[in-house]
Amino acid sequence: MIQRIAEILRAEGIELFSPISLSFCNIKKDYLLRTEGIKNGTAIMLAAPYLSREAIGAGISAYAVPRDYHLYFRELFARILPVLREEFPENRFCGFTDHSPIDERDAAAKSGLGIIGKNGLLITEKYSSFVFIGEIITDADLPCSLSESKYCEDCGACTAACPMREGFECLSAVTQKKGELSSAEADYIRKYGSLWGCDICQNACPHTKRAIDSGEIFTKIPFFLEKLTPRPTADDILSMNDVEFSERAYSWRGRECILRNIGLSEK
Repeated sequence: MIQRIAEILRAEGIELFSPISLSFCNIKKDYLLRTEGIKNGTAIMLAAPYLSREAIGAGISAYAVPRDYHLYFRELFARILPVLREEFPENRFCGFTDHSPIDERDAAAKSGLGIIGKNGLLITEKYSSFVFIGEIITDADLPCSLSESKYCEDCGACTAACPMREGFECLSAVTQKKGELSSAEADYIRKYGSLWGCDICQNACPHTKRAIDSGEIFTKIPFFLEKLTPRPTADDILSMNDVEFSERAYSWRGRECILRNIGLSEK
């Protein structure tokens, strides 16, 4: 089974995947497993690269340049889960990302996909932290190895590069704040020109620099290379119909939030 899953994932352009027993995972929402009729089994952890060349130097965080990654995983699982269920009818299969029964970052690190950075992100050798984590969970007991969660070398580059001072937690959080911003918060958006999110700590990471130098950091997955919005204007946002806007990572905060940020960045 694991060989067949590997074939399917590689055909989808996913090269980073690794199984881990559910018994080694930190189960956070067991009701999601109960809903799928799974008590024990295996999680095949996936790290899907999303960085495109168009996203370099973009006005929004690279993860928000393509459409929302939840759509990607929804479409991915819609393609591959029926295949697995047909070929292995004696087993159950389900897919998750973000809203998951397990601690995804912890499971990905334990399965050997990468290390956990000081910024809290999973850092892979090939793609650095520019990956989305998802998983296929099955009730089948698949062969897997377990390693301890590993952490970055704590070089301090991400901390040194972070622009936030005055007690603010993160520039990304400022860009996602609804309503009126304080003068200090507005100044941060003006200064750094971030319309949504922030990649400063990721870009400063030595692992990212090595991955860019290798030329392998960029995604080849079609979903993350289509319908890109590297620097959306107010006209771009207003011209999107409701369905188009709902497909964007920043849609959950409404149009007003990103339109506010666009206005501030132009001042």
